[in-house]
Amino acid sequence: MNFKVTESKKIFQGHVFDIKVDQIEYDSGNKGVREVILHNGGAVVVPVKDNGKIILVKQYRYPFGEFIYELPAGKLEINEDPKECASRELTEETGYTSENVKPLGKIYTTPGFCNEILYIYLATNLKPGKHNREEGEHGMEVYEFTLEEINKMITNGEIVDSKTISGIHYYQINKING
Repeated sequence: MNFKVTESKKIFQGHVFDIKVDQIEYDSGNKGVREVILHNGGAVVVPVKDNGKIILVKQYRYPFGEFIYELPAGKLEINEDPKECASRELTEETGYTSENVKPLGKIYTTPGFCNEILYIYLATNLKPGKHNREEGEHGMEVYEFTLEEINKMITNGEIVDSKTISGIHYYQINKING
């Protein structure tokens, strides 16, 4: 690093994230400011049915004012195991459960200004059940697509969610490498 933090101040404490502003000084003597969103992170699950179809949800995303296709995912509680979060979100959003949840990788969602890490998991041997959606998820719909269909949806811009694109990529690499 070619700088030091001279002051750090949390300027916002929210329900989903906090914001801090750091004053920095470079080795050259120049000063700068870094605004950072502090986020607990989350877990994403790639649910694959025995027939090979992948489960996606379609839900309304307030910042964009539109419904988008996504892999099931959710925010980590403080000190929560990401694998437990992935399993919880799978059931909450789709109704499915799995005893076979394994890690695929992780992504830094927006490393320029946010410390959010999303942990991506694969869930197989799915068992159907009832979902347990939160209030803001009541309009959520569950869909099943083949990998080929999902790749076409990504290519044509029908799937634009970065965690979903990353999760599908990890899944494909995992399939190739066994």
